[in-house]
Amino acid sequence: MKKTKMGAKTFLYPMPTTLVGANINDKPNYLAVAYCGIVGTNPPVITIALRKSRYTNTGIRENGTFSVNLPSAEMVKVTDYCGLVSGRKFDKSRLFSTFYGELKTAPMIDECPVNLECKLIQTLDYIGSHDIYIGEVVEAYAGEQYITNGSPDIKKVNPILLSSTHDKNYWKVGEPLGKAWKIGEEYKPE
Repeated sequence: MKKTKMGAKTFLYPMPTTLVGANINDKPNYLAVAYCGIVGTNPPVITIALRKSRYTNTGIRENGTFSVNLPSAEMVKVTDYCGLVSGRKFDKSRLFSTFYGELKTAPMIDECPVNLECKLIQTLDYIGSHDIYIGEVVEAYAGEQYITNGSPDIKKVNPILLSSTHDKNYWKVGEPLGKAWKIGEEYKPE
């Protein structure tokens, strides 16, 4: 296969589009964030990266908590809206039904199929455009209708996927290719 140089780019996609929640002045605020990922599972730790100018940074730093809410594809318009409009100018708490868990300062969205309640364990003031927050998942929540065999079902959750570096579109999940950590057993090197 012939390769073409593309420049220094982050072609890791698709990315799950989430709604990050943080209390600011005792009021919930939400921001659409696709720069997030899993760091480890024991303990469960995730990262999110927020542009330095985002209002949500204030709440995460003040409270030391945040939430990561996984919206369904049916929520694509309101999710995108949360990335377009600043909480400095519009009260985004009006857009959702908010609930709190164990931490009491990490607002979560009832309408989202999956919610992760996180305690901030480290902040990386990155020299680039974004700051990085590392959070331990204190509790995970899932709507009962989205659970199959004790875990959130990706087809039922129907998460929003983003391909920002390619076509700047939101996508839905397709069909499974095979069982992870199993299908490779069928591979026979030549």
